[in-house]
Amino acid sequence: VELMRKHSSQVFDPRTRAVLLLELDGGRAEVDDATHAVRATAGRFDPVAFESADGETGASRLWAARKALSPALRNHKPCKINEDVVVPLSSLAAFVAGLRKIAARHRVCIANFGHAGNGNLHVNVLHDPQQLDSAQEAVREVFDLVIAMQGSVSGEHGVGLAKLEFAALEIERPTLEVMRRIKRVFDPDDILNSGKTLPP
Repeated sequence: VELMRKHSSQVFDPRTRAVLLLELDGGRAEVDDATHAVRATAGRFDPVAFESADGETGASRLWAARKALSPALRNHKPCKINEDVVVPLSSLAAFVAGLRKIAARHRVCIANFGHAGNGNLHVNVLHDPQQLDSAQEAVREVFDLVIAMQGSVSGEHGVGLAKLEFAALEIERPTLEVMRRIKRVFDPDDILNSGKTLPP
């Protein structure tokens, strides 16, 4: 939130600690009804502020703060490890609380944003160059927390090479073996995405 304050034109109440953007779709009457329902629901949680956009211009202004966030992270710390993970919606608040503890323990900054509606968060571990070991250990603990919460180590960007060992923690051995057998049937020479598809 502090970075969005500094790097966008959006004005946030000083008490703001989190921002939730919702997009509603439909005809004018449907959107008006949905906006009313969202406002009523949000009111039960005593929000610091509630703002709705009317049309593309208003929506673009609200989205500008979110779009400014990713580039702004590098202005906070020179190095960033960006991970995307998913946890069950019922665990989202506990997950963010766990991230705060991990950040404090390793003395790094963890900035989170993403797609709260499906539990997908972009977890950004921000650090100075001399903190690389601490940052990598923090990432390992983030993945441990995700798995403990029955989540997934990859929400939308895939496993690739960096997350292979963590995928092995997430996927049970019998399931991995079935996946390996299927790959051997369709790719006996291991030429399709070799060394990246499944944990060794």
